[in-house]
Amino acid sequence: MAKQSIFGRIAQLTRANINGLLDQAEDPSTMLDQMVRDYTNSIAEAEEAVATTIGNLRLLEQDHAEDVAAAADWERKALAASNKADELRSSGNPVDADKFDALARVALGKQLQSEKEAKTAEPQIASQTDVVGKLKTGLTGMRSKLDQLAAKRDELNARSKTVEAQTKVADAVQSIDILDPTSEISRFEDKVRREEAKMLGRQELAASSLDAQFESLDDLGEQTEVDARLAALKLGALDK
Repeated sequence: MAKQSIFGRIAQLTRANINGLLDQAEDPSTMLDQMVRDYTNSIAEAEEAVATTIGNLRLLEQDHAEDVAAAADWERKALAASNKADELRSSGNPVDADKFDALARVALGKQLQSEKEAKTAEPQIASQTDVVGKLKTGLTGMRSKLDQLAAKRDELNARSKTVEAQTKVADAVQSIDILDPTSEISRFEDKVRREEAKMLGRQELAASSLDAQFESLDDLGEQTEVDARLAALKLGALDK
């Protein structure tokens, strides 16, 4: 029952549809990690069970070989005892001849018993050989399935990292779009233009102030000339 149960588990695991299981999983990567662990543990258990089954088969084969060898040995002993009995009987010694015939009968009985045990073991050996073959095939299938699982896990992890990187890039691009760096540049440019205009205003203001000063100087010069002429007129009148 234990061997059949193990064989059933191996068959079930090797028939498992990975893609179908992943379609039902909320987190395929986590599920694959768990499946890899489960498969690895199941393979280790199956290897132990198969090793035990193979060991039992080899014991049966050894016992069968010993029974076959024993049957052949008892056959040789029976033949030797029978030949000795015939020899004694020919030499006129029927009493000892009967003893050796009795030994030959005992040897033949042993031969029959050994042959019977060997024949009884043959169906078991055939059955165990078939089971071992299927278990070995199942183990090969499990190892292949484990390789598929590990490859699928690595593929999904790589794809997940790629998607994560793409998402970060997309978020960065979106944040740039939201911030609209061109509008920032426009605002900065407008600020610079206002500062430039302000400086022009200051320069113009400074220039107008300077012109006013020069104009005041001109006015002062004209007034001085007027005063001088007035003084000259007054002097001329006094002379007359």
